[in-house]
Amino acid sequence: MFPSPSLETETNANTPRGEVVIHWLVARKPKENELRKDQGMQIQRRDLLKTVAGAGALALAPRFVKADEQVARATRGMPAPKIKDISVIECQPAGTRLTVVKITTDQDGLYGYGCATFTQRADLVKPAVEKYLKPFLLGKTTDRIEDIWQSCYDSSYWRNGPVLNNAISGVDQALWDIKGRQAGMPVYQLAGGKCREAVDAYTHAGGADFQDVVESAKQIMARGFRNVRVQVGLPGMAGYGAGHATTTPLKALHDKPMFEPAYQMRRALKLLEICRQELGDEVELLHDMHERLTPNEAVQFCKEAEKYRMFFLEDPLSPEDIAYFRQIRQNCATPIAMGELFNSPHEWQPLIEERLIDYIRVHVSQSGGFSPARKIAILAEQYGVKTAWHGPGDVSPVGHMVNATLDIVSYNFGIQEYSGFNDRTQAIFQGCPEMRDGYIWVSEKPGWGIEIDEKEAAKAPFTASPLNGGWGEIRLRDGTVIKQ
Repeated sequence: MFPSPSLETETNANTPRGEVVIHWLVARKPKENELRKDQGMQIQRRDLLKTVAGAGALALAPRFVKADEQVARATRGMPAPKIKDISVIECQPAGTRLTVVKITTDQDGLYGYGCATFTQRADLVKPAVEKYLKPFLLGKTTDRIEDIWQSCYDSSYWRNGPVLNNAISGVDQALWDIKGRQAGMPVYQLAGGKCREAVDAYTHAGGADFQDVVESAKQIMARGFRNVRVQVGLPGMAGYGAGHATTTPLKALHDKPMFEPAYQMRRALKLLEICRQELGDEVELLHDMHERLTPNEAVQFCKEAEKYRMFFLEDPLSPEDIAYFRQIRQNCATPIAMGELFNSPHEWQPLIEERLIDYIRVHVSQSGGFSPARKIAILAEQYGVKTAWHGPGDVSPVGHMVNATLDIVSYNFGIQEYSGFNDRTQAIFQGCPEMRDGYIWVSEKPGWGIEIDEKEAAKAPFTASPLNGGWGEIRLRDGTVIKQ
């Protein structure tokens, strides 16, 4: 009978950290007298197995410890947090009403923020969250983001309206913020990681006259921007995106702000001509028509603007007239961006699938938040359409960080509209997206990387206005109201 193998262990400089090397020492076949001598010391079979199992556990223990640590890191916050409270933070630090949803969980110090800003109907979003979504969501776990989005979307029965979409956006983005904080990662890491180092952006140059716009654009270019949106005032009329002189050769049949599309069309074309001549070919020019033209005028404008080689023309048509994009495509190659007024997939899906636009420009909270916007970007990628999310002043810094996150993870990113943050805004929203040399840089902190000082927010409440934040009316000289 052979003696049982003996075990020796050692740890040395050549041994991986925390691991044990086991040496099996097998003796030669013993002589008879040696068998008798060692008979009392023989290890029975079951004892051998116990010994081997014990040694194996000894060798594997450090690995199990390491694995347990990895599991703990990956499931930090387990069991899944539950929604304990939902509140709405409202403030107006820079003249525009901002709305942010805060979700607090049952785990100490774990919460998240999401943008729900709908400036023109801001007072309606808060009750939509507090009276409808909050009682529906209290007690639910925060880890089922898609399920929560779909159930909130369906709970009102009537769907795809701007008030509910913005309310859902606040919830959706707050849940992603919580997920990132749990994981100790920025949200972009949870969405697949970076496709680029930073986000190429454009900002706005405007003025009452052509040279005012040119000088404004030069100042923007000196700050490192390579892309500039140019807008010029319309004398005596309510043009879009720039101031204007007060006199006009036209006489209106009413006392409301006036606009005439033919005048705007001619003046915008002249602006593009001057900017291209004086700013050169290296700068990318953008222009926003803001759905002010008739469909036929929009087709004409896009044809005539083609020679100025714009980066894109924004919103040449209203959402009600999107069928006319086919005529634009058939007549010219001017790049088109569209979508800031879209609420429903029925609006953006046909334009993307038929490749009738070059840039999808949805207002992210208007579409329902980060989750649906990510789907829009993925859909658009399949058809060669790029992203250009709406990024004006009536998006909270949380919403701007969401935009930048989508930009950094989407292969088909095109460009990002940028609006800066004043000191008061930055005092409330700590961790705003950073702008350097015409690029937006996303936060590397967990979640969206933004903290809100609610005491500072309370010092900047919504201010009274004649239309409670809504827009007024603009009319043609004969008195017909226009889309704006």
